[in-house]
Amino acid sequence: MTQSLDTIDTVEQLNALLGPVSDISIRKELPRIVPAYRAMIEASPFAILATSGPGGLDASPRGDAPGFVVVEDEQTLLLPERRGNNRADSLRNLIADPRMALLFLIPGVGETLRVNGHAKISVAPDLLARFVVREQMPKCVLVITVETAYYQCSRAIVRSQLWTAPPAAGVPSAGQINAQITGGAIDATEFDRLQPARIQATLY
Repeated sequence: MTQSLDTIDTVEQLNALLGPVSDISIRKELPRIVPAYRAMIEASPFAILATSGPGGLDASPRGDAPGFVVVEDEQTLLLPERRGNNRADSLRNLIADPRMALLFLIPGVGETLRVNGHAKISVAPDLLARFVVREQMPKCVLVITVETAYYQCSRAIVRSQLWTAPPAAGVPSAGQINAQITGGAIDATEFDRLQPARIQATLY
């Protein structure tokens, strides 16, 4: 089979394209949560959880007050699972394949933190009780064993102007999206009118 000249098919080709890895890019990857990485996790109100399972890949948002992901020790993170839409794509994946990754974002900060590891789903009462908010316990807690952790430089955040750009125009509202995908069965205006109160009532 003839190899295409327009695609990268081997690691050797990729290395030639990108060039050598810098020393700091290698040294920043650690098998534990060091104090600097702990500070980033404790300042973050938002993370993206990536998982893999029989149905494919999933990346979904997780967010709460800064420090909502608890650094139990340098090898262990605790992530409460709050109320959601009950699809539970991430949790279903973790039952089949415990491997996972987290990407932590901090408002106003260019650097992000990446953590790779594997997770168990716990419903231990004493653990759930540690994460009560507004008198509501989480559905479960992910007990994450850290395998690697490393910070990502700010280039992507700077290029995207994520923290400095004005709100994007032309983005459809939740009501408009639901009206479109249901062929008008949902009224966009009414959905959007009730959405803020609905979110607050079901936040936890």
